[in-house]
Amino acid sequence: MADTTYKLSLGQRMVRWLKAFKSQWQLQSMAIPGVVYMLIFNFIPIYGLTLAFKNYSVISGIGGSTWNGLDNFKTILQDKYFWESVVNTFGISAIKLSVGFVMPIIIAILIFELKWTPFKKFVQTITYLPHFLSWIILGGMLITWMSSSGMVNDIFSAVGIKTNTNHMLDANKYWLIAALSDVWKEAGWGTILYLATMSKIDPTYYEAADIDGASRLRKIWSITLPSLGNILALNLILSVSGLFNSNLDQTLVLMNSQNQPKAEVINSYVYRVGLSQGDFAYATAVGLGVSVISVILLVGANHLTKKMNNNQSVL
Repeated sequence: MADTTYKLSLGQRMVRWLKAFKSQWQLQSMAIPGVVYMLIFNFIPIYGLTLAFKNYSVISGIGGSTWNGLDNFKTILQDKYFWESVVNTFGISAIKLSVGFVMPIIIAILIFELKWTPFKKFVQTITYLPHFLSWIILGGMLITWMSSSGMVNDIFSAVGIKTNTNHMLDANKYWLIAALSDVWKEAGWGTILYLATMSKIDPTYYEAADIDGASRLRKIWSITLPSLGNILALNLILSVSGLFNSNLDQTLVLMNSQNQPKAEVINSYVYRVGLSQGDFAYATAVGLGVSVISVILLVGANHLTKKMNNNQSVL
């Protein structure tokens, strides 16, 4: 049957497709609004990427602006402020990846091992809650806690360390504050995914391990963690591909004039140059370059996890 299909002409295949569409037109037509939405809001805006290769002006518009080839990208490579934002982005993201990838796994295993249901639900709620709060709320909490009279300095005083430092004004501490606060906010989401996977593990595996006298740590190492293989690989791919996409909301809330040298990331730099200064062509070029690098990281991470997963891709 497959061989016959390949021998059909284009016209014959179109006729077959139209007949199939007509037989299920009620169901097929339900997908049309989604297709139209994708065309309008996802594919048509791709035309705007041509700004990266033009000397764009608002008066001339996209169509009337002259082409300048790779001049915008050459300017990027010579811009020291751009490279500072790259270093900041990579530094913050590296800390997020190293801590934020492991933390949800640990939390999920600890919750999974809890036996008292009321306490288990309480811990789950506390863990998930920050994910559903905006950075406006969490940022305000952090700024208050990190102030000279905030909770952090009170804790230091309680252990004998006297300080009146406003930690949010210390640029040298910003990477750690930004990374750990993002982990605090998003760890609950990863925990949900891991717990959902753990709930599908066949309990007879644990019963057999109990009969063999396996310890709790051995059961976690030999049963629980191997069962998380696919979701771990997927989260690793997404985390690595997002190394250069730091949270813009977080940066806009936490950044100030004192910590800006260490707080300016690529997304906030594009926002400032593009919207605040009106250099849309330059901002588009930066965004396009970052997108290309993200795709390369995505493909590389997928290839690595595929090698580690018996040549099976999770994407």
